[in-house]
Amino acid sequence: MPTERLINELQSYGVRLVDPRAGADSRRGGAGPSDHKAITIDGMTVMVPVHTAPAFESPYLVEKPDAYGRSRISRDGLVLGEVSFPLQPKFYGLSTADGVPYSKIAVLHGRDVLATTVLQTCIRYQSRTKTCQFCAIGQSLAAGRTIAHKTPAQLAEVAKAAVELDGVRHMVMTTGTPPGKDRGAKILAESAAAVKAAVDLPIQVQCEPPDDDAWFARMSEAGADALGMHLEAVTEPVRARIMPGKAQVSVARYFEAFEAAVPVFGRGQVSTYILAGLGDTREEILDVCDRLTRIGVYPFVVPFVPISGTPLESHPTPSPAFMNAILGPLSGMMIARGLKAIDVKAGCAKCGACSALSTYERQALGQGGCS
Repeated sequence: MPTERLINELQSYGVRLVDPRAGADSRRGGAGPSDHKAITIDGMTVMVPVHTAPAFESPYLVEKPDAYGRSRISRDGLVLGEVSFPLQPKFYGLSTADGVPYSKIAVLHGRDVLATTVLQTCIRYQSRTKTCQFCAIGQSLAAGRTIAHKTPAQLAEVAKAAVELDGVRHMVMTTGTPPGKDRGAKILAESAAAVKAAVDLPIQVQCEPPDDDAWFARMSEAGADALGMHLEAVTEPVRARIMPGKAQVSVARYFEAFEAAVPVFGRGQVSTYILAGLGDTREEILDVCDRLTRIGVYPFVVPFVPISGTPLESHPTPSPAFMNAILGPLSGMMIARGLKAIDVKAGCAKCGACSALSTYERQALGQGGCS
């Protein structure tokens, strides 16, 4: 089975694990990817659902790994090949100078990405009439697995240790949206500056578009190498239904912000996360991706995976065929316009673990850019 097809199926169906303790700890709830576990397949580390309802009935089974984290994956009893699990990072065993476990400050995503939600609270999450229905940002906080506000000093301390002990290569800083017109840009700039003062680590910051475009230069000057502003859904009716609070920031405003941010960060260094399977059609997603790639924004399209405890916990995942119909043409479109995951300095697009998109890119490059 081609790797890109296998990854699509695993991210749609999830996997059953003979040993749920295999590899690095998985997370339930929180800012995504949640309810997933990192698995390496054919050299590509991907985040695969393991705690979701589809995963409990998945045709895919991963055996208990050996002492080196290696295992086999099968479908309906037929062995497909070998997989491995990134091991528990060493920095998880440490605590900050003020006594907070490092794992409550930042976590390992994929194989070599340090990820943190600087503010684990959000003005959208406080009301079920405004919250993004797929979001579980408050779950890990309520369960005591994280803290509400990670200080710049804590982030710098953990980032330095993660680089030195575990070879982390880049960092993602996202945030719940606080009150105020900067929509989190200020706290992200402060956090990026502190980390860069402690360790030379590429950083992507993620927030909603601030009201003032001057924040893009401020975040860049503070040390952010890349920026994510996530549409999630691409059409206004779907956005209003799925994320009623966030939909108050229109798609038109997002595109204004993209146009302003690309000259600051560079082509391909501004990205947006798009969740396929929420109601947008294939054509609608590809049309928006066409607009994005023309201005130099990397559209990171991932399959929607429901998280337990959210209003969409029973929402179906998109089929592998639906994802293939998007990611195939999209990879060719992006390569034709000079946008490749390998060139992104930091963030979700560079990591690539939540989508098969970068695998499609590699295939397209091998075929001269044709999808």
